[in-house]
Amino acid sequence: MSDIDLPIDALLNETRNIAREAGDAIMEIYGTRFAAVEKDDHSPLTEADLAAHRIISGRLRELTPDLPLLSEEGREVTFVERQGWPAYWLVDPLDGTREFVKRNGEFTVNIALIQNHQPLLGVVWSPVLERMYSGARNLGAFRETSASSRAPIRVSERPPQSIPRVVGSRSHGSERMQVALTTLGPHELLPMGSSLKLCLVAEGAADLYPRLGPTSEWDTAAAHAIVTAAGGHVVDLSGRELVYNTRESLLNPQFLVCAGEPRSWLERLGLNPESH
Repeated sequence: MSDIDLPIDALLNETRNIAREAGDAIMEIYGTRFAAVEKDDHSPLTEADLAAHRIISGRLRELTPDLPLLSEEGREVTFVERQGWPAYWLVDPLDGTREFVKRNGEFTVNIALIQNHQPLLGVVWSPVLERMYSGARNLGAFRETSASSRAPIRVSERPPQSIPRVVGSRSHGSERMQVALTTLGPHELLPMGSSLKLCLVAEGAADLYPRLGPTSEWDTAAAHAIVTAAGGHVVDLSGRELVYNTRESLLNPQFLVCAGEPRSWLERLGLNPESH
C-alpha cells in the first residue's frame, strides 16, 4: 500500500491537469450568488470547496488507486489510521475561501504528494489569476500563466543589504507580526491571499513570508514542495523544516518561508531560534 508507481514528472503533469479541472468547477460557482456557511473552526465553506474536492478526490483515486488521500473537505482520518502512510495525497480543494467569498481572486487549488513526512511534489493553481505554480523534488519549480508558457523559477538571491520584500496575509494579521516587522526594520510589504504567499517567495518576487498565526497542513504542503524545489526553505521558528503527518493535530507550528539562510531571517525578525 502507498507505493508510488508512476514517474514523478508524469505524476506532476497529471496533478496540474486535475488542479485545472477543479479550478473550472470553482469558476462555475464563482460567478453565481453562492452561499457560505461557517464550519466548526469558524472558517467559511462554499459549494465550490465541495465541488473541487469531489473532482480532485475522484481523479486522484483513478490516477493512484493505492495512495490514500487527506483533504480539508474529506472525511476525518485519525492519526492511528494515517500514521502508517508512507505516502499520501494532501489536498486543499479551495485554499483562501475568505478570498473567494470576497471575490478578490486570490484563492487557489492546492494538491501535494507527501512521502516520508515531506512534500514530494506540489501544484498550486489560481483559476482567476490564471497562474499555475508547480514543483517536485529533483525536478525543479515552475510557473505558467495564460500569457506565458511554463518556465522554471528560483528563489531570490538578492544581496543581504537589500530592503526585504515581505509577503503578508490579506485576511490574517497579528500584533506579533507587527512587532516582528518593526524589529526587521525597513521593508516592503506585499499583501496576498492563500498559498500564493509562499509561491511569491518561490518565484523570487518576495524574500520572506513569516506566518505567526494558525494554518493547517493542507494549507502549506503544495506550496512547500514548490518553495523547496525552487531552492527556498519552509521552517518552524527553531529553523527546522516543516514536516507532515507526525501527530494527531493537523495544525502547523508557526513558520517562516524564505530565500537564503532561515536562521538569519529569524534573528532579524526577533524570532531568535535560541529562544524557541
